[in-house]
Amino acid sequence: MSELPQGWAHAQIEDISIKGQQRKPENDHEIIYVDIASIDRKLKKICTPQLLKGSEAPSRARKIINEGDVLVSLTRPNLNAVAHVSPAYNGQFASTGFEVIKTTGIESRYVFLLTRTKKFIDDISGATQGALYPAAKSSDIRSYEIPLAPLNEQIRIANKLDSLLAKVDAAQAHLEQIPTLLKRFRQSVLAAATSGELTREWRDNQDANWQLTLLKNVASGFNYGSSAKSKPEGDVPVLRMGNLQGGNIDWGNLVFTSDEVEIEKYILEPGDVLFNRTNSPELVGKTSIYRGEQKAIYAGYLIRIRGTELLDSEYLNIQLNSPHARDYCWQVKTDGVSQSNINAKKIQAYQFELPSIKEQKEIVRRVESLFTLADVVEKQYLEAKQRVDRLTQSLLAKAFRGELVPQDPNDEPASELLKRIQAEREALAAIKPVRKTRRKPVQKSHS
Repeated sequence: MSELPQGWAHAQIEDISIKGQQRKPENDHEIIYVDIASIDRKLKKICTPQLLKGSEAPSRARKIINEGDVLVSLTRPNLNAVAHVSPAYNGQFASTGFEVIKTTGIESRYVFLLTRTKKFIDDISGATQGALYPAAKSSDIRSYEIPLAPLNEQIRIANKLDSLLAKVDAAQAHLEQIPTLLKRFRQSVLAAATSGELTREWRDNQDANWQLTLLKNVASGFNYGSSAKSKPEGDVPVLRMGNLQGGNIDWGNLVFTSDEVEIEKYILEPGDVLFNRTNSPELVGKTSIYRGEQKAIYAGYLIRIRGTELLDSEYLNIQLNSPHARDYCWQVKTDGVSQSNINAKKIQAYQFELPSIKEQKEIVRRVESLFTLADVVEKQYLEAKQRVDRLTQSLLAKAFRGELVPQDPNDEPASELLKRIQAEREALAAIKPVRKTRRKPVQKSHS
């Protein structure tokens, strides 16, 4: 058992909470029903409850919730779905998939913040049972031991965390905009590269004209990949649609082949451009270039296209990832039930403005330079995001070790607070409710 700060005490959640009520909603009344889908896990609050007639409510809509209650999901995949009930949901119904902690005599935000800690989630996760639907029991939550600070310190901790976590949330919100901005930047670079805007001033000193052409006239190959079954292990990787990421080859999540005939037929050469001919509508047509990083072949959902003396393969990769090419793919794709397809003939018919080989190489150089800058920003973003994501748990852990706010020796110790809560409970239990006796109906005499 860990040592607690002075004035703190160990307590179980059931020591500082009361058992809630359960009942079935009345059929003719409208209710707000809170289930797992209603909880915003990032904001840690109720955001999208259902408005239902009592007669329409699921059988799990049983637990009555009130302002200040703490909702804790009992199912293992959803243990991070917790919420602090606001006044708007007073008297409404929550799913029995929650434990409803109704604190008494303490600051409810203190318990709510504790249920957000990694330690609480990990401990309750370890208590879950059931193979198909692993879940904790109500008793696991109620018997959970917490470090209880004096009441005044609970309030100071909750206030301080509210302020700090709001700043963390604001920082996360700003960081979350960066991937979208980077995506827009890269698309703008590709658009400028393939429209001639990126090298406009370069052309002022060159004799350079762009010619409208079809891809089939300046590229070669257009070969479909291997349809043979791949294996988790083997001699040579088989690149699939998932390995085409952002114009480059992602060498993770590989499958393999050892079939020598397949390897000889579909072996890739540096500069081969792989076009994803079958995928979901928004991803069909994504393209990446193979630069000879390691020996590999390619799978049947990909088309291999090669450059020529008229078309630099790096420029081809840029062209096929441009907004102009993406628009073309969207127009010519054939849609199936869940996937779209673009065959070799359609990609051969792709029409675009082609600069000279010299300008193509200049475009490639500039795009690579700009993308390198974007990659640096992306790396910095990922590092910053990791630090900020860790910050919430770091602050919570610090708070419940008694290190976030100063202790005040004048605060009433938590042990005295627990005694007072227990005394109040015993006093309430001693008051027996007066039963109403049903009056017997007066029998009328018949004369």
